[in-house]
Amino acid sequence: MSREEKQKLGNQVLEMFDHAYGNYMEHAYPADELMPLTCRGRVRGQEPSRGDVDDALGKFSLTLIDSLDTLVVLNKTKEFEDAVRKVLRDVNLDNDVVVSVFETNIRVLGGLLGGHSLAIMLKEKGEYMQWYNDELLQMAKQLGYKLLPAFNTTSGLPYPRINLKFGIRKPEARTGTETDTCTACAGTLILEFAALSRFTGATIFEEYARKALDFLWEKRQRSSNLVGVTINIHTGDWVRKDSGVGAGIDSYYEYLLKAYVLLGDDSFLERFNTHYDAIMRYISQPPLLLDVHIHKPMLNARTWMDALLAFFPGLQVLKGDIRPAIETHEMLYQVIKKHNFLPEAFTTDFRVHWAQHPLRPEFAESTYFLYKATGDPYYLEVGKTLIENLNKYARVPCGFAAMKDVRTGSHEDRMDSFFLAEMFKYLYLLFADKEDIIFDIEDYIFTTEAHLLPLWLSTTNQSISKKNTTSDYTELDDSNFDWTCPNTQILFPNDPLYAQSIREPLKNVVDKSCPRGIIRVEESFRSGAKPPLRARDFMATNPEHLEILKKMGVSLIHLKDGRVQLVQHAIQAASSIDAEDGLRFMQEMIELSSQQQKEQQLPPRAVQIVSHPFFGRVVLTAGPAQFGLDLSKHKETRGFVASSKPYNGCSELTNPEAVMGKIALIQRGQCMFAEKARNIQNAGAIGGIVIDDNEGSSSDTAPLFQMAGDGKDTDDIKIPMLFLFSKEGSIILDAIREYEEVEVLLSDKAKDRAAILKGKMIPSYIINSNPDMENEEPPSSENDSQNQSAEQITSSSQEVDVVDEESPEEGSSNSHPESSSPADTDNAASFSPSEQNSNPTENQETTILDGECTDLDNQLEEQSETGEDSNPNVSWGKKVQPIDSILADWNEDIEAFEMMEKDEL
Repeated sequence: MSREEKQKLGNQVLEMFDHAYGNYMEHAYPADELMPLTCRGRVRGQEPSRGDVDDALGKFSLTLIDSLDTLVVLNKTKEFEDAVRKVLRDVNLDNDVVVSVFETNIRVLGGLLGGHSLAIMLKEKGEYMQWYNDELLQMAKQLGYKLLPAFNTTSGLPYPRINLKFGIRKPEARTGTETDTCTACAGTLILEFAALSRFTGATIFEEYARKALDFLWEKRQRSSNLVGVTINIHTGDWVRKDSGVGAGIDSYYEYLLKAYVLLGDDSFLERFNTHYDAIMRYISQPPLLLDVHIHKPMLNARTWMDALLAFFPGLQVLKGDIRPAIETHEMLYQVIKKHNFLPEAFTTDFRVHWAQHPLRPEFAESTYFLYKATGDPYYLEVGKTLIENLNKYARVPCGFAAMKDVRTGSHEDRMDSFFLAEMFKYLYLLFADKEDIIFDIEDYIFTTEAHLLPLWLSTTNQSISKKNTTSDYTELDDSNFDWTCPNTQILFPNDPLYAQSIREPLKNVVDKSCPRGIIRVEESFRSGAKPPLRARDFMATNPEHLEILKKMGVSLIHLKDGRVQLVQHAIQAASSIDAEDGLRFMQEMIELSSQQQKEQQLPPRAVQIVSHPFFGRVVLTAGPAQFGLDLSKHKETRGFVASSKPYNGCSELTNPEAVMGKIALIQRGQCMFAEKARNIQNAGAIGGIVIDDNEGSSSDTAPLFQMAGDGKDTDDIKIPMLFLFSKEGSIILDAIREYEEVEVLLSDKAKDRAAILKGKMIPSYIINSNPDMENEEPPSSENDSQNQSAEQITSSSQEVDVVDEESPEEGSSNSHPESSSPADTDNAASFSPSEQNSNPTENQETTILDGECTDLDNQLEEQSETGEDSNPNVSWGKKVQPIDSILADWNEDIEAFEMMEKDEL
């Protein structure tokens, strides 16, 4: 890129900053932030609450303070001088507002210290700020003392929030009852607090920040050397035990390394190196960075990444570990090229998980650091793309608006202060030459909010012991760690294409599949090699396919519930080509699972036992099928049940006369669902119920799924097919053993008992009891407990319909997966050891793609009566009963009907 073009882009950044900053000053100041769509200021309490996001607002002109040192970096010294005067004249720090300790520290305290740092620099130069007499520093000290009460805990970890006027725990403070804080919230204080101590000579700030860091270090998980996301500030117990480098932890790692750079304390580097080793061992799955469990670090805790991890490549540059920085940055850039911005969260197959984008600057930060390290003009082009996207998609007449949804381009009435504090700073520095900046940027370190603190602080007011002897360090071979920051001038003297060679294999990583080179494919065909295995063709029961997987470095892990998880280890592949085939196979598998998930968002079905002595009271939650008669569009199917022979239904039935005109019971396993359906249909069955072969499975604890076809045309299947887990299926089987003739109703939802019993030889008062009870309250507390029980069952069932990213399957791999796709074992997308089924909730990679995850609507409640009535209320095995017993049964039936009416079965 020519100097002229770089200069042109730098001027474009200046114009964009003027547009954002000018509109804030004109339409919002002295409010904390600009609302760019309505062109007014956001004042805490005057706008609808946005929850925790508003904790950054303290009625202290946040955006102005956060922008102070940006004005100097962008060579707007006159505007900087005016801004400092406004801060000193207008800003009040003694407001009755509850604010985030973390946000106030990095934005306001950091902004005041950054402004002070550059104010004294300008004063020394002799042209500007000659009147300045440390006024910003005095404001920073005042704010520092206001934050100190937050540290009044036994652990030394600060409360997450504090009242600027009343502190903590006072009745009027309205805070101080919290028990948890995030690791980053407690571990991102040392730079600002130490700088405040070094600037002022008041050691208390650095002491408090160090104590919090020491406590976090002591509470790390000793076997993995990882820290969790959330910790109890009183007990030190981990509340959220997942660990990553994104939201909740990110700047804790950043501040350990930067504290060493700024303060020169070896202990901070030792801690960082220990954590970094664990991150690269467990969390880094190039180019991905996936959260894991601190106690089981080989187990992924989620299948999506958040946008805040985009800072990590920049930190790796500071560390000197360039290769993984290039890889992760390139992956993120591919996501941006796909969606224009980095969504707040995206899945491992690079689909949108959370669609918002509040104009975060972390990717621009990493782009700047990578350009400084490599000198590769590619990163200038990346920066140019960021500028174009901001102007094209985020720019509005009154500033820049955050993206509400990167897929639709819709806006949110929000322009956070960090946009001016960081984004324009890093973009301008990316295109600026050394002579374009009025001071030497290398004399300063960036805080996590991109505020500038001078490195000379390391030798000023050193009242803290340089070596912390109170901390216990693990034995770690750190011979591979450099004890100095790498010199960017000599990193790549002989290989200007080094970064490009690392990026090249990743250029298609975000596409739906990684295309193999055409030439290489042709060569492999000419040599007689078979084309690579495609996910849609894969069969878990095919030995040849399993051998191909092994060659590609893909292994199968059998889970306890009968499913199989696929995990790829590229290092175990037979060759680099096989490894690439394996990666493509995994991506295809995830994509295929995703497509099938979207086809199967159907509500559950019902199997209702209508024969004596159940009379419709027992309703079993069943999974639907993608083929056969759709019970939601057609009348229910009613008939007696009969077991097929063979029981698995995988061949022509040997007892067609037994299932003719009946609903056939077949066991899951050995063949495809569609094949079972064809065999029982050919035998004359009017419907089919597949019962799970995994003993003990239940819809209470396992997610429902939809039985998939066999990849062929299934229009020939005309009968309804439903799936029951083992526990529900055993209820029908037990009933057959006791009563021989068992009649069931297959429907989209349970039917009214009056309709079921109509025409049957049942006393009329049983039928009439339902309408009579419609408008009555539950007659007793026993009913309440029944209702509660049914509600709990429904709640439980709904919870398992949505995958819990924090708690993946226990059976996941014990090795470090580079790409994984849990699935059922039979077919390409989701399969069980025998027949193909598509369970959206069993594929964590695809469950919440694009932010879409629908619960199964109209969730049927598997009634508590299913178990209870089948024992005390139904006299199993007694076909001849005395009249008193029959009357007692009828009375119990009436009570059961009344209860079920209230349960809205």
